[in-house]
Amino acid sequence: MRCRAARWLGKRLGRRGRPLALLGAGKVFFGLGYVTHPEPDPSGLGLLTQWADIRCWAVLWIVCGSITFVSAWVRIGQDRWGFIAGLVPPFVWGSAFLWGAFVGDYPRGLALFGWFATSHVGMILWASTVPEHSVPHPRKERGT
Repeated sequence: MRCRAARWLGKRLGRRGRPLALLGAGKVFFGLGYVTHPEPDPSGLGLLTQWADIRCWAVLWIVCGSITFVSAWVRIGQDRWGFIAGLVPPFVWGSAFLWGAFVGDYPRGLALFGWFATSHVGMILWASTVPEHSVPHPRKERGT
């Protein structure tokens, strides 16, 4: 029974919906972690916390993650808003970490910027290029 449910879910989400669902859920959980247990002085995020409390920036993760997750269930072509929403939080936080490294407030920010750029932004950009249906392999010529 579980295998049938997993197959149904996989077909329903499709090749583009699977990464949207996973990335969206991850972003929601990441934001919830900061909303429920905010750091008193979040290292490297001074550029953001000068404008708003860390909980406000965590809500950005939750809202964008929710949009990303919901977009996993819509038709291809309409899912672009999920990919766009998925890019916003890691781009904002990664930029803040890069700024912290650049001004010398948070040297580790360069590594965190690289992590956000590859594991979040890079993966979202890659997933957005995945076609929903794969192209069949070309037929091999006989005798070659």
